[in-house]
Amino acid sequence: MNTTVNDSGSAEGFSIDQGEVSRFSALAAKWWDVKGEFAPLHKFNPTRVKFIRETCLEHFALDYRKRAPFEGLQLLDVGCGGGLLSEPMRRMGFTVTGLDASEKNIGTASAHAAQGGLDIRYLNQTVEQLAASGEVLYDVVLTMEVIEHVSDPEAFLKTCASLVNPGGLLFVATLNRTAKAYGLAIIGAEYVLQWVPKGTHDWQKFLTPEEIRNFLDGTPLQPEPPVGVSYQPISGTWALSDDTDVNYMMVAKYPVTAAF
Repeated sequence: MNTTVNDSGSAEGFSIDQGEVSRFSALAAKWWDVKGEFAPLHKFNPTRVKFIRETCLEHFALDYRKRAPFEGLQLLDVGCGGGLLSEPMRRMGFTVTGLDASEKNIGTASAHAAQGGLDIRYLNQTVEQLAASGEVLYDVVLTMEVIEHVSDPEAFLKTCASLVNPGGLLFVATLNRTAKAYGLAIIGAEYVLQWVPKGTHDWQKFLTPEEIRNFLDGTPLQPEPPVGVSYQPISGTWALSDDTDVNYMMVAKYPVTAAF
């Protein structure tokens, strides 16, 4: 395979929260440490990957038995971090572009993908820069655990939606702004269990499913009901559930007949 493409640039735009970028930049070298600060995300990742894979297989009516069923489809991973989702998406056949506002994250993602011989295009840009450049549209756009870290979530999500091809999918994963989420995701995960560094999340920036739906008003994308993701303490794993009070994922579909 070709090596990774890293188009370094200067990320700028309305979505940037510089404090959030700095926080994740400081941890950039640890993205692939399964026992480090991102260990919870490594445990969470298989559930995300399976959900994306199964949703895309059904939506695009593809053969699940193929090793790389998504060949020929373009995928954009917004806020890709160190590439934890970009890499499995590429292995499943997607042509992948990973986008992150942190140059250090892009450096880590590029180096790791190159080690694995994965041809992933990584860009140190914001989604608004990508949209303004006249970039091609994507069959699948991922915004997983990103929207709660940007400064203007509505403008951010609308811009992500503008990059979805007719007939394509937009995935959103985030945390619900509930008392339960405050107790588990902040008090529990950051201060008691110390799964993630203190200050990783700001409860005020958590978003309800209704807010996500409202953000997509005025776009042709049609959001589906949220799917919960819950931690299973006995097995130490994550699984899809009906409980959307803490972590949840949503899919929005772009009907072929609709248009911006």
